[in-house]
Amino acid sequence: MRIAGAALNQTPIDWPNNLRTIREALAQARAAGVQLLCLPELCLTGYGCEDLFLSDWLPEAALEHLQLIRPWTEGICVTVGLPVRLAGRTYNTAAVLRDGQILGFAAKQFLANDGVHYEPRFFAPWPAGETTTVSHNGETWALGDLVFEQQFGAETVRFGFEICEDAWRPDDVRPACRLRGRVDLIVNPSASHFAMSKTDVRHQLVINASRNFACTYLYANLLGNEAGRITYDGEILIARQGHLLGRNQLLSFKEIDLEWADVDFATPMAPAATLVPLPTPDEFRELNQALSLALFDYLRKARSKGFVLSLSGGADSCLCAVAVAEMVRLGVEELGEAEFKRRSGAFEDAKTAVVQTGTGGPARQVIQDEIAQHPTPNTQHQALSTKHQALINRLLTCAYQGTVNSSDDTFQSAKELAESIGARFHHWEIDGEVAGYVGKIEQALGRELTWATDDLALQNIQARVRAPGIWLLTNVQNCLLLTTSNRSEASVGYCTMDGDTAGSISPIAGVDKAFVKQWLRWAETALGYPALRHVNALQPTAELRPLADNQTDERDLMPYPLLNRIERLAFFNRLSPSQVLAALTTEDTGFGHEQLRAYVRRFYTLWSRNQWKRERYAPSFHLDDYNVDPRSWLRFPILSGGFEEELAAL
Repeated sequence: MRIAGAALNQTPIDWPNNLRTIREALAQARAAGVQLLCLPELCLTGYGCEDLFLSDWLPEAALEHLQLIRPWTEGICVTVGLPVRLAGRTYNTAAVLRDGQILGFAAKQFLANDGVHYEPRFFAPWPAGETTTVSHNGETWALGDLVFEQQFGAETVRFGFEICEDAWRPDDVRPACRLRGRVDLIVNPSASHFAMSKTDVRHQLVINASRNFACTYLYANLLGNEAGRITYDGEILIARQGHLLGRNQLLSFKEIDLEWADVDFATPMAPAATLVPLPTPDEFRELNQALSLALFDYLRKARSKGFVLSLSGGADSCLCAVAVAEMVRLGVEELGEAEFKRRSGAFEDAKTAVVQTGTGGPARQVIQDEIAQHPTPNTQHQALSTKHQALINRLLTCAYQGTVNSSDDTFQSAKELAESIGARFHHWEIDGEVAGYVGKIEQALGRELTWATDDLALQNIQARVRAPGIWLLTNVQNCLLLTTSNRSEASVGYCTMDGDTAGSISPIAGVDKAFVKQWLRWAETALGYPALRHVNALQPTAELRPLADNQTDERDLMPYPLLNRIERLAFFNRLSPSQVLAALTTEDTGFGHEQLRAYVRRFYTLWSRNQWKRERYAPSFHLDDYNVDPRSWLRFPILSGGFEEELAAL
């Protein structure tokens, strides 16, 4: 039997888009001869509807829209994810449809409640082994812990479900342990967020499950930046008895990515003696692909015309500029120029024709092209072509806003990078605006503001004065303003609120500064951006104090690798200040006990003082295995005791 998964790029409560991709996925699968198709978790509504799942109307609307899918299922069995509400509780379900009929609803039994997931707020877990019914417009269907059958010739294939988090639980409690011996196939529709190196863990999970539970395992994930913060890699995995039968290209710019495999259920397969691991993930390349796709989806779903960037010439803003350039390069390579322009919605001259789906004629050929064997992702970078640069020129505007404290080094870094990728580049001085504000406050206070007495205030006013002009440029062009702060700065509040934090989205706020610096060195050679040589030769600096002071970030704070290590021990490993210090003293940090104690105190003090800033950051992308965004991975009180007792005990 030919079984398939389809990764879909959905949007919360965007019924026309979500139904269209479901219909096109069914058309592609039918054209490929697929008998059973798995679509991702909650693909009908979108996974990121949040508190709308608590309403009565959204699940009811989902059931109404499910009826529209029924006529599209002639000759094929398909699973469609949607919420179902019963007796004031919402359940995360996968509906099974075939030949125009709804066969029933499998319900999720375990809910994700860590990291970026807060599912118990929205859903109730379904009890193992129990079933009930759900009714709509005079029809009634089974719902709960169900097993389904699919006929193929003289064979009957029995299949059951694990829905995303179900599969991440121990083998002795997950649904698969009760399905062993009862089913031939386990289907897993998922909404598993992207994080660097996570695909390796997911691959092992699926391969192990297929061997441990003596079955075929079909896994299909959501694709793209669905709702703003979280990106899905669209992974599809098909495994049998520990053998990998199919895996697709991840992080595709396509709206629909189909992967299928033929499984001879009538012929037993011996379990794999050893499990073949994937190649070690390249986190630099993973970040590049995920950031590019996240920016592309945010651009088009926000209905914006491009991006504006205050390009300081430093590491963070340079990474953001290259990310937009790579968005264009990777998107055009996969979609072609015309389709990239149409899908982005940012080009008024782009063709608006939509490819028609069907089962015959030219449309069929388009479908066949879509389901062709996925090419291996390009590992040899091609330099940006004139075509790429022309598109980047339309999508990215950069501005260098200098002061007397800015250096020629950062100006040249910004100018050469912008020009090399084709971005529009402006530069102006803001000393007059800074002097105006300083003069007003000096007059109000009746005294002069000096670096000796007003250091932080004089730094902050420079950063804040940069915001109005860049916002004006952004608004005039109907664009999104990129904020450039990274995770390390967010942790300790090394940023100016309403200054360098001003923006529409903060794409790299989930990535630490040490990784940013490493990525730029990699991108200079591996991706072919020679203009990055300037920033790669510089020490990170805010350039807000007089040049003679030789200000650097690490002198203001602490070495970035150590800051990141303290942050991870404190909030990923959830250790107390004394436990963090004890852990650091056993590691080869290059610092003595007294210096480490001072750095731990500084970190926790700055962290506690600056939660209000993290609450006000522009939406950030989740890219690493954790982040400090309070609307995503890590919540912390705005007002607290600031670890005073714990730090005193050090």
